[in-house]
Amino acid sequence: MPRTELLKLLPHPVATDDKYSRGVVGFMTGSEKYPGAAVLGVSAAVRAGAGMVRYLGPPTPRVLVLRQHPEVVAELGRADVWVYGSGIDLDHKSENGVFLKQVLKAAQCLVIDATGLQRFDFAEAPELTLLTPHAGELVTLLGQFEMVVTRAEVEADPQPHALLAAKLTGCVVLLKGNTTWLATAEGQTRAVGPNSVNLSVAGTGDVLAGILGALLALNLKRVDWLASQNGIVDVAELAIQIHSRAADLAAVDGPVAALDVAEAVRKAIGELLA
Repeated sequence: MPRTELLKLLPHPVATDDKYSRGVVGFMTGSEKYPGAAVLGVSAAVRAGAGMVRYLGPPTPRVLVLRQHPEVVAELGRADVWVYGSGIDLDHKSENGVFLKQVLKAAQCLVIDATGLQRFDFAEAPELTLLTPHAGELVTLLGQFEMVVTRAEVEADPQPHALLAAKLTGCVVLLKGNTTWLATAEGQTRAVGPNSVNLSVAGTGDVLAGILGALLALNLKRVDWLASQNGIVDVAELAIQIHSRAADLAAVDGPVAALDVAEAVRKAIGELLA
């Protein structure tokens, strides 16, 4: 169960709400090679209560996303938060790359995942940027700054490596694992976990990115609260716990796939709202 003070990040809808006040999250994810990442992240954001979800990407993932969620808007437009990188193809210049610089000019908040960590210029990152590597991706990320570490070293002692990445990039780092570490550029760290063992299947990281995007978008306009990287850490802690609980709820019926976790996100949040 999340800490009581984090539950303020899940406000009930009110009569004056509309799709914009509930937060708009945009996705630049997926590729012809890895189309499923787009579906998983978008599904999680929809189930996490985003007021609107946008999707920008190549033809195959776009078709799959709209088939799964016809309410998604598949064109460039306003978004409070952009999720970038899950399932993009590093070796192929996809539509994501074309839109990235245009979106960055107006971006308030970014979630950068997976291959996006290798294609992103951290010098252009807004202050409210969250990076979501697993241990192997963190090794590659640190290598971009000529820091040589092994995956085994990161897994053996994740906290200082997450903190190092946060200081080098100037971003908040969420280092995924059974215990997930959060670190800010100012030197704060927080451990969240242990998390559900049912998350140990392909695609659950894409689901987490979607939850993060939706919760950040829902809270971004509350500038009195989300005014620093510490605000992102609070949202991230809640998202990690919702992700873990959704995996356990999905596992009640048997072995879990990532899409099961995404669909169970609404049940996990429903428990908290109740």
